[in-house]
Amino acid sequence: MAPVLWASSRQFLVSVFVLVLCTGLAGVGCFGEKEPAITEQRTVEGLPPEFAKLAEVWEILEREHIDAGNLDPSELTEGAIRGMLEATGDEHAAYLSPDQYSFQRQDIQGNYEGIGAEVAIRNGLITVAPLPDTPADEAGMETGDVILSVDGESVDGWDLFEVVNRIRGEKGTTVRLLVRRHRTGEAQELEIVRGVIQLESVRLTMLVGRIGHLRITSFSGTTLEDLQSALERFERSQGMGLVVDIRNNPGGLLSSVVEITSQFIDEGLVLYQLDGQGNRRDWNADSGGLALDVPMVVLMNEFSASASEVFAGAIMFHDRAPTVGVQTFGKGSVNNLWPLRDGSAVNFTIGRWYTPDGKLIEGEGITPDIVQEAPEDNSEDTQLDFAIEEVAKLIEDSAAAGTN
Repeated sequence: MAPVLWASSRQFLVSVFVLVLCTGLAGVGCFGEKEPAITEQRTVEGLPPEFAKLAEVWEILEREHIDAGNLDPSELTEGAIRGMLEATGDEHAAYLSPDQYSFQRQDIQGNYEGIGAEVAIRNGLITVAPLPDTPADEAGMETGDVILSVDGESVDGWDLFEVVNRIRGEKGTTVRLLVRRHRTGEAQELEIVRGVIQLESVRLTMLVGRIGHLRITSFSGTTLEDLQSALERFERSQGMGLVVDIRNNPGGLLSSVVEITSQFIDEGLVLYQLDGQGNRRDWNADSGGLALDVPMVVLMNEFSASASEVFAGAIMFHDRAPTVGVQTFGKGSVNNLWPLRDGSAVNFTIGRWYTPDGKLIEGEGITPDIVQEAPEDNSEDTQLDFAIEEVAKLIEDSAAAGTN
């Protein structure tokens, strides 16, 4: 995170806070000097003159509004900031109150209390993906369901952080979610009792033919350790091939996906990032991975997003393994939380990710080598079955090549 960008962004928003809060009818500035309010605010360093209009509106509201005595400058300031972020057209932009920001900064160590679902925003809609064996999963939530309301309140106008904060809660408490089902389009209310969610980002199941089904559900701070343990168990089981399943994986930490990709490719570019000024930053794989030569197939779907797409793009560029499934989500933007002086924060996009061969991920997604649709009724996992068959072929080819 570039210090200059952080400083200028915070100074910009704090300046807006000063602009709205410290200019009143009497023209008394923050330092008690009586000068024309609008003229004074035009001179604030770093602010364009157009921002003087905010002070002008505050002055009129304070003087003329029927409830002028009840106007809360803090609430108006937050409203102005939310409106400013919305006007950027960045669907990932959001304002977090001090309580919300504090909640987001909580260090989750292995578990948390909630329903066990990943939440994302796509085309202005809040979508969910339940984690396996969680209250959300047991209540019948399906990946791709769209949240319409939380406890009877419509989510219209809510940002991603607000939805997450409303859904999370203490174990044993209940939350009611009205969702539009992904497969049928019908609205249905789900009543979910919150529980303790154990964070397990990697699962390995050994299948017939010594093929391992390696499911990566997120890219978190513990994923590398979990993956290394799984790969060691795969080796002890004398595994022959892998299906690396990143379906419904919403992404996670950039550092984590670079670490995970490094277990399968030996050095080389994983991705690069371009910021608003066109500056490029490269991320390269580390050497010494545990599964550099294992025959494998990567399985992905329309809900594989963000870091998952980075992983798939790198695997394809380096011709490490065939990819199977359908086109991914298309979330390749870099979003940062910027703290403000009062304990609140703003979140917005600062850059975009590209595959090693220059393909934009944001809004585009990754198209697999082999397109394999899932059945509409979700009765059988034909995608996984197909991927297993492809791995079996790779194992045969590898064995044949070893005998020549």
